[in-house]
Amino acid sequence: MSRLFPPFLPSLGLPAVLFGLITWQVAAGGPLLDADARVSRALVHPDRGSELLADLGNVEVALPVLLAVLAYVGWRRRAAGAVRWWLSPALAALLMLVVPLLIVPVKELTDRPGTPVHPGSGFFPSGHTATAAVAYGTAAVLLLPLVRTVLARRALVVACVVVNAGVGFGLVRRGYHWPLDVVAGWCLCAVLLTLFVWVVRKTAVPGPPTGQPK
Repeated sequence: MSRLFPPFLPSLGLPAVLFGLITWQVAAGGPLLDADARVSRALVHPDRGSELLADLGNVEVALPVLLAVLAYVGWRRRAAGAVRWWLSPALAALLMLVVPLLIVPVKELTDRPGTPVHPGSGFFPSGHTATAAVAYGTAAVLLLPLVRTVLARRALVVACVVVNAGVGFGLVRRGYHWPLDVVAGWCLCAVLLTLFVWVVRKTAVPGPPTGQPK
């Protein structure tokens, strides 16, 4: 059975089910939206800090960070003599390209109105949330094998989580998105990042340690 299905498959169930549930509530105008509106009213308070946090989810910010990490990881792996050193950075870049292909159709199908602070339509799920989660998440995944100490690896993971939490908070606080827009973006990207980790591990080819140049 483990040969047919990835061992992590059960762990994908919760974020996938949550994403489906939230999408259904948004599309059907369900009661969950009332709670969403109440949370939004309690949190919305546009200020400079929330603007800066939300900006971390901009493509203009997140993409250059990811590209810099991809170049660094590729250089380190190639210098270490790793086989197919280019593969994991290429997979990360491909996943980043997939994000709008998944987000845009859902936005068009749900056509959710924006908050009173930022009116409009097509706000579900949050593209900024997804951009940040995939860009910073894949960057952290690729950097982890290059970090030598356990403490540094933990700090890297914590920094990734904190940045993404900050982006989500900033988007809601600034009034750019409803809270459920952000949560749905996180759920979708949890699935994507889990799949990314699995594919990177499955395609990894043993080679010289990355910390010791050839």
